[in-house]
Amino acid sequence: MIRVILGEDHAVVREGLRRLIDDAGDMNVVGEAADGRGVLETCGCVPADVLLLDISMPGPGFVSILRMLREAMPHLCILVLSAHAEEQYAVHALREGAAGYLTKERDASELLTAIRCVEGGGRYVSQSLAEQLARMVAGDVLRPDHGTLSPREHEVLCLLGVGKSVKEIAAHVDVSPKTISTYRSRLLEKLSLSSTADLIRYAVEHELKP
Repeated sequence: MIRVILGEDHAVVREGLRRLIDDAGDMNVVGEAADGRGVLETCGCVPADVLLLDISMPGPGFVSILRMLREAMPHLCILVLSAHAEEQYAVHALREGAAGYLTKERDASELLTAIRCVEGGGRYVSQSLAEQLARMVAGDVLRPDHGTLSPREHEVLCLLGVGKSVKEIAAHVDVSPKTISTYRSRLLEKLSLSSTADLIRYAVEHELKP
């Protein structure tokens, strides 16, 4: 049996995922968590093969979670679930150690296929994302300026874009306000902008959302 941990902050969604997985026949849910800290605690004490990780839970950001889990338990296969478009976070997630990325609009059968794939040592992305990644490798896709940002810089930019203050962002990603100010300075330099208002405008114009 494939042992699965659910990291999802919406109880109704968790219940639906649990029923789907438990009914599959070859996998079952062995743990659940509703925020980032809970995910880390559950993964640390419950033996599992696959973690389904929602990208937008409260607590430490998904990038921090991926990095900590990759270091602490490299055997754990992490499949990222997201309501956001693939082009916003998929590459970041895969770079940080996720074994797969799937949007929540996909069919239930595809989720089960993705779980089996990553548990078997493979990587899972949708056909559309695979084609997009192939075009990027071939140089056919011109990346916007924010395509060069690190995962954390991208996350901070998105949070600034929805009106979060430095203190609010620091609390959200569990770092100090000084660290977020440093990220903001890097964003201004990398994007050739001059103010926080410019960063907010950039995020809005490019439809970047956390």
